[in-house]
Amino acid sequence: MKASIIQQKTYDFASRIIKAYKFLVGEQQEYVLSKQLLRSGTSIGANVEEALAASSTADFIHKLNIAAKEARETSYWLRLLRDNDYLPEAAFESIHAHNAEIIKILSSILITTKSKTSPDS
Repeated sequence: MKASIIQQKTYDFASRIIKAYKFLVGEQQEYVLSKQLLRSGTSIGANVEEALAASSTADFIHKLNIAAKEARETSYWLRLLRDNDYLPEAAFESIHAHNAEIIKILSSILITTKSKTSPDS
């Protein structure tokens, strides 16, 4: 089975988050914020996986909404880590751009799915 674009992007992003977590704990000795980043950043893909196995359109939308919220939370933790000198600017820019792309894709999927299921369509 071929992975969907969002499935692959969120998996790749989760791998980047794990590497960032290892850097933050190992090099920066930062344990609290990095754990928050690890949880929210890997949760995005996990919720996408759940959405792809949804039992209904409503369940699909619900799981993707959670993934989008987790992506926004991840953005928050990334900005906080950067602004407090735990994450170098270049690393932040790259991973934050990847996250922003995921948010746009999730938003697009949600808008399209909701429009197809609305009574007006």
